[in-house]
Amino acid sequence: MNLPNKLTVFRIILIPVFMLIIIFGGHAGIDVGQWHLTWSWVIAAVVFALASFTDWLDGHIARARNLVTNFGKFADPIADKMLTMTAFVFLVYLYSNSSWQAPAWVIAIIVCRELAVSGLREIVVENNGEVIAAKMPGKIKTTCQMLAIIFLLVGNFFYIGTILLYIALIFTIYSGWDYFHSSWDIFKGSM
Repeated sequence: MNLPNKLTVFRIILIPVFMLIIIFGGHAGIDVGQWHLTWSWVIAAVVFALASFTDWLDGHIARARNLVTNFGKFADPIADKMLTMTAFVFLVYLYSNSSWQAPAWVIAIIVCRELAVSGLREIVVENNGEVIAAKMPGKIKTTCQMLAIIFLLVGNFFYIGTILLYIALIFTIYSGWDYFHSSWDIFKGSM
């Protein structure tokens, strides 16, 4: 297993660490202006940021050293989805008393798109043996999602997390449409 793939596996391992920190971390923290910083959320944000950084790092190393593998093309986006979907579920819970910071309807659209694109990838592999690599709109979506999660966890200063979440929503919808539009041939004759 090459280094980029090890980083992808490491990202997956950090998911339960992230979860345990939030579950058992409590709500102790400090007030900064109108925001409350909960220490466990800040620590979870650091773990999430580290995991998110491995996403960039594994892709950078894989391309620079020509270590792109089918496992990496498959596992990297799955690891991203596992990480971000876990964080989004926890954000809906953590912000359950706030209908605008991490709204369930936004998270539901994001989760539905992720499931649909994952299903599409599976069908494409099954039909022509190729793994659909992440495209630029999808990479922007992932980056905005990850930054939104970090800012939402550290107190959503100046509503940066919420703004990034809505930008991520726009790229989520667009990139989902883009994947289906470019792969529509797969469905011809099957409807």
